Amino acid sequence: MKTQVAIIGAGPSGLLLGQLLAKQGIDNVIIERVSGEYILGRIRAGVLEQGMTDLLREAGVGERMDREGQIHTGVELAFNNKRVQIELEKLTGGSTVMVYGQTEVTRDLMDARQKAGLTTYYESSNVVLHDVKTDTPYVTFEQNGEQHRLDCDYIAGCDGFHGVSRQTIPESSRKEFERVYPFGWLGVLSDTPPVNHELIYCKTDRGFAMTSMRSATRSRYYLQVPLTDKVEDWSDDDFWTELKRRLPDDVAAKLVTSPSIEKSIAPLRSFVCEPMQYGNLFLVGDAAHIVPPTGAKGLNLAASDVATLNKVMKRVYKDGDKDCISQYSDICLRRVWHGERFSWWMTSMLHDFGQGDVHDTDAATYEKFMSSELNFYTDTEAGRRIIAMQYVGLPYEDLS
Repeated sequence: MKTQVAIIGAGPSGLLLGQLLAKQGIDNVIIERVSGEYILGRIRAGVLEQGMTDLLREAGVGERMDREGQIHTGVELAFNNKRVQIELEKLTGGSTVMVYGQTEVTRDLMDARQKAGLTTYYESSNVVLHDVKTDTPYVTFEQNGEQHRLDCDYIAGCDGFHGVSRQTIPESSRKEFERVYPFGWLGVLSDTPPVNHELIYCKTDRGFAMTSMRSATRSRYYLQVPLTDKVEDWSDDDFWTELKRRLPDDVAAKLVTSPSIEKSIAPLRSFVCEPMQYGNLFLVGDAAHIVPPTGAKGLNLAASDVATLNKVMKRVYKDGDKDCISQYSDICLRRVWHGERFSWWMTSMLHDFGQGDVHDTDAATYEKFMSSELNFYTDTEAGRRIIAMQYVGLPYEDLS
């Protein structure tokens, strides 16, 4: 088999890249190790920056998003018995975010790819990338017990943190930066109306909590929990009771509860791999970087990578310009590190670090530092504007 761009991974970043490339007439094949049903069963974030919603429209998959997604003009921070609204639209000159679940984004992209008749191999095993430093890379994989070889010009590694793409780059040629946080997020999805029309990030003496939503009738809530906790340790009643304790009183009084339809614990980590390119292999999204979900950046950073790689491929195939290939990693990493810093900063301010932080600051002192930080940025319009500008995201950067 032969294609122009081999895409490893059929999550939202791989599917979005494939859709954008196909719109330009660039042939691509996606290889995925799990089933489409499994991918759609993964519950992930749902806050989309303006840049990502524009990219989905460019890919021709924005119709349902625009019909069902919820535009949010602000978010709230709750701490010290007060609620502070960060007026995103007002403070940024018109920028907003949209709440539309990652599962729905993925479903729209899958449907569009199937309708266009584009090739995707699901449930592929033993995926191996070959000769990625040469002009003739190829991918081998097994499908239904048969061995396949896919020759290509370029490979996009969209296969996540545990995928084969990053591991294909020799350790001597990559540098990795990581911080693992001493807690996770216990998330519950419920068919209940959201407790508030905007997301609320709550800092409390009992730990962090967050209220979010997927639609007008489906809510998503989170609690900070120790890494030692397991999902089975938390009954639905335990979750709702603890959530009410961490919400402002007026919000807790409005909370509607019901049996959960999904419950999971996600560990938090910050991770970046440099560079994001090795020969004709490009790392995209979680294959190259992970952020804690506090800043709502994970999916949006992946979309930024996709936008950049799509522009690179357009220049290569439409203009015959291969020099732009070397810009990919630097352009992506500038935005990635902005997102990593903001997500780390939000996580540090709003969570309980127990015994203190990694800089040997004792717990009481660290808590004073972070409370002061939070008050400093929320007490003035200038401080709130800094939060708002980072939350809505940076404009996508063009190639030189």
